[in-house]
Amino acid sequence: MFIDKVKIYIKAGDGGDGKISFRREKYIPNGGPDGGDGGNGGSVIFIADSSMRTLMDFRYKRKHIAEIGQTGGAKNCYGKSGDNLYIKVPVGTVIIDGESKRALGDLRHEDQELMVAKGGRGGKGNAQFATSTRQTPRFAQPGEKGEEMEIEMELKLIADVGLVGFPNVGKSTLLSVVSAATPKIANYHFTTLSPNLGVVELDSERNFVMADIPGLIEGAHEGVGLGHDFLRHIERTKVIIHVLDVSGTEGRDPIEDFRKINNELRLYSEKLASKPQVVACNKMDIPDSEKNFERVRLFLPSEGYDIFPVSGATKMGIKPMLDRVYNILETMEGEEEIVEVDKDLLYHKYTDKKDFEIRIENDIYVISGPLAERLLASVNMDDSDSVKYFQRVIRKRGIIDELKSMGINDGDTVKMGSIEFEYYD
Repeated sequence: MFIDKVKIYIKAGDGGDGKISFRREKYIPNGGPDGGDGGNGGSVIFIADSSMRTLMDFRYKRKHIAEIGQTGGAKNCYGKSGDNLYIKVPVGTVIIDGESKRALGDLRHEDQELMVAKGGRGGKGNAQFATSTRQTPRFAQPGEKGEEMEIEMELKLIADVGLVGFPNVGKSTLLSVVSAATPKIANYHFTTLSPNLGVVELDSERNFVMADIPGLIEGAHEGVGLGHDFLRHIERTKVIIHVLDVSGTEGRDPIEDFRKINNELRLYSEKLASKPQVVACNKMDIPDSEKNFERVRLFLPSEGYDIFPVSGATKMGIKPMLDRVYNILETMEGEEEIVEVDKDLLYHKYTDKKDFEIRIENDIYVISGPLAERLLASVNMDDSDSVKYFQRVIRKRGIIDELKSMGINDGDTVKMGSIEFEYYD
């Protein structure tokens, strides 16, 4: 089964907590703090692998979670960092943020990597908080949470040339005779239910990759038939070979077919419709095909298309057509990327996000968010040094300034988690 679009959940590893510990050595009573830092959580990294052909592996495994960092130890021992989670995907996979629907990355090359979720930093042990005036800190910092999100993955085949046309016009046969690909071929519609790739070798120095895209029908741009499932694969191609059946055995008009398919391409994407097209008038080996070929030849040149009479069955006219396709490809090196990747979204979606919020409920200023959670986990309100650290952090991170901007007055109540206190500047 060909799977080319999936949704999965990913989560980077949480950072390990810092350790609260004090030296316990012979002849050294009341030793100083020696709690080590926690290890960093592992990140989630996608890597392109050419040995994979579909996204089938993700159909059954939807959750992917990286390893957490270990808690710090005594004697200033650092916790072990969690291993990164490497997720292999086929070359040509686009990684999309499930919330914004914007592309985070486009893995077009073998071994290309993309870090999508960053592991949480390990918390600091109490040894890190020791100063000349605070010699026995009885608090440590918890590890940060690893980033998590739902993402969508779309596979868009990497091919230089795409074969398009109505069902049963001979696309699979053409691919089979010009490459080593072995697509399913039969005399009925929709024999091809998934795209097929083949390498076309004109000679030792000239080659390109061709994709046989399953037959399109009217309404494909709206998902009719195989529609959206495979139109996305044509987006990668630089040149389109538009295959027409000029034999008349199906009772079709090749000119009308040409118009309908191009209309579907245009409705799906103007950029797709503007790609160079070479028209392959196929099944010329069948009697009476010449009449339809002449109609097509007279109709199309005014619109700037290269037209070739060919036969997949006898290989007639195949080489001149492929030579022309290769010459067009030669003029298109350095073609811009199709997928617009939002790199800012990837690297700042979480890191630049404000990590606290303040709201007023029943005249109480309620502080919530990741920063509040981390502070509550690290602060010991029964320890004066810890309380001083808490006060310094909320001032340094802008919480006090925001409370002032919201009109807080001395004596007003502030709540953070289970803790309530009166505000005094």
